[in-house]
Amino acid sequence: MSINFSLFGGAESLGEGKTKRSPRRTFAAQEGSSPNKYAHPAPPQDPKDFLWLMTEEPHRSRRMAIMKAHPEVTKLMGHEPFTKYVVTFVVLLQIAVAILLRHTSPLSFTFIFCAYAIGGTANHNLFLAVHEITHNLAFRGVAPNKLFAIFANLPIGIPYSAAFKGYHIEHHKFQGQDGIDTDLPTRLELLCLNNVLGKIFFTTFQILFYALRPTFVRSQRLTRWHFLNIAVQVVFDYLMVSTYGARPLIYFIMSSFFAGSLHPCAGHFIAEHYLWDGMEQETYSYYGPLNILAYNVGYHNEHHDFPSVAWTRLPALRALAPEFYDNIPSHPSWPMVIVNFIRDKEVGMFARAKRIAKSSRVGNVDLLAKSVKCNVTSTQADSDGSEVSETEESDKSE
Repeated sequence: MSINFSLFGGAESLGEGKTKRSPRRTFAAQEGSSPNKYAHPAPPQDPKDFLWLMTEEPHRSRRMAIMKAHPEVTKLMGHEPFTKYVVTFVVLLQIAVAILLRHTSPLSFTFIFCAYAIGGTANHNLFLAVHEITHNLAFRGVAPNKLFAIFANLPIGIPYSAAFKGYHIEHHKFQGQDGIDTDLPTRLELLCLNNVLGKIFFTTFQILFYALRPTFVRSQRLTRWHFLNIAVQVVFDYLMVSTYGARPLIYFIMSSFFAGSLHPCAGHFIAEHYLWDGMEQETYSYYGPLNILAYNVGYHNEHHDFPSVAWTRLPALRALAPEFYDNIPSHPSWPMVIVNFIRDKEVGMFARAKRIAKSSRVGNVDLLAKSVKCNVTSTQADSDGSEVSETEESDKSE
């Protein structure tokens, strides 16, 4: 049967103009065990820029809806006493392995394998222990949690727990706001790394991006906790080096690098907030077995909805409100997130949702309002000098 090509506007084949898309990377639980991998929910995102949104982040509204539908959710909130035992075990494990390797060359297969398989997994666990403790979920009080985060920081080799807290709390409060949420890639990263080689470089050295980016985007005011974190870490590193030589410290640093590089657990860094399958969904969960090594951080929608629910109770939160979570696409694999991020042209440094920071968005409006207020005040001054004084005091207090 011949095809009447006069009906297709000059096309020379029926496939002309159609682009073949990669299969979907995320799936909702309600789709079952055999979802249609090519039923894309949205067209691809423009790779030339980030996705700029005018809507608020999704977690506040969902949190309110869940609390209205399930008021018993508050029973899941609060610290988890078991956390301190897990953290202590991993810290002692890392110190023990570092001491055992003190006579092994850092360039040997044994040293590198242990730093990747044991150290990378353990230090990734400690990264997420610090994350958990940042939300005050190891103890009831603030100070004990901050001190314990400094303890969990020890095998990482570099002091970061105090700085991480400030940046991470802002990530929750101002998710996606450009210039405040330092989890977001910068425009320089978009320009330089928005290709396959750039994505390989990013995934290999992503721990450095997460460590250095905040200092360029949004500096912090140093507090006594920052100085204590630095002092304790320097003393610990000095004692390890002076007692056992430099190799234990090399092991700690190498473990931290592998923990945030091409490591199976490191897929969570990309899985959590990069945009996938053309959707505007800015937070993704992962419910697979690697959560057992990562304080259930894969339950990321649940965590952002309720940061006060400890890691051991996040699965119970999901089970409590399936009508809110089973329809949200999630990642089936962390290791494949890294692979797909590198090879898939529909995701890259551009695949992040950004918002103009509220301070920038309302700045001009506030300035206009103050200008009008000053004009009104000046007019009233002619008739009643006392009103001027009262208004000025009001402006100062604001």
